[in-house]
Amino acid sequence: METVKFTQMKDGDREDYAFLTEHEVEYAAGTADRLLDAMTSLDKSLSGYKVTRLGHSLQSATRAWRAGADIDWVVSALLHDIGDIYAPYNHDEYAAAIIRPFVREQCAWVVEKHGDFQMLYYGEHVGGNPNKRDAFKGHACYEDCADFCEMWDQSSFDPDYDMMPLAFFAPMVREVFARKAYDPQVVRPGIRVPLTDAGVAAQRASQN
Repeated sequence: METVKFTQMKDGDREDYAFLTEHEVEYAAGTADRLLDAMTSLDKSLSGYKVTRLGHSLQSATRAWRAGADIDWVVSALLHDIGDIYAPYNHDEYAAAIIRPFVREQCAWVVEKHGDFQMLYYGEHVGGNPNKRDAFKGHACYEDCADFCEMWDQSSFDPDYDMMPLAFFAPMVREVFARKAYDPQVVRPGIRVPLTDAGVAAQRASQN
């Protein structure tokens, strides 16, 4: 069997869908590498900043890693702007949709909302609402998103910053996307993990 038998999904049978499931599982296993390839395209996306979007993403992830963040935070920081390639008007939602099955719910929410929180820094200059994030006051992850933007996002446009290369983060991306999608032990609804860990940060600093 090289292809399914049907031309309309309603005509498929158990054999067809078992065949497709096998192909879909195999294809999904390559998600991490496709994302890493897509990251290189960020070098060709939105221009005008002192760094490319790839440089910005690498800086964000490097700052997260150096702050002692866990793997979910680091990968989220790396991929938070990947939506700039295909979804420039809702890049935050796009990125969140990609990572949501494989990271803590906390991290996916922060990535989904970071665009609104970033308005704090530039909204008044473009006719936007710098206080747009206020709509989320009271949410359990409000401070997490505020800290994510302050420490790792808005600060990562420095062409002189010593950032780690994409290859450094590739094993982390592969580890995260090798997880079972929507595993409750991974998604952990309602669980919050600090963005930074001074002990881990010191350990990592001593290794480099």
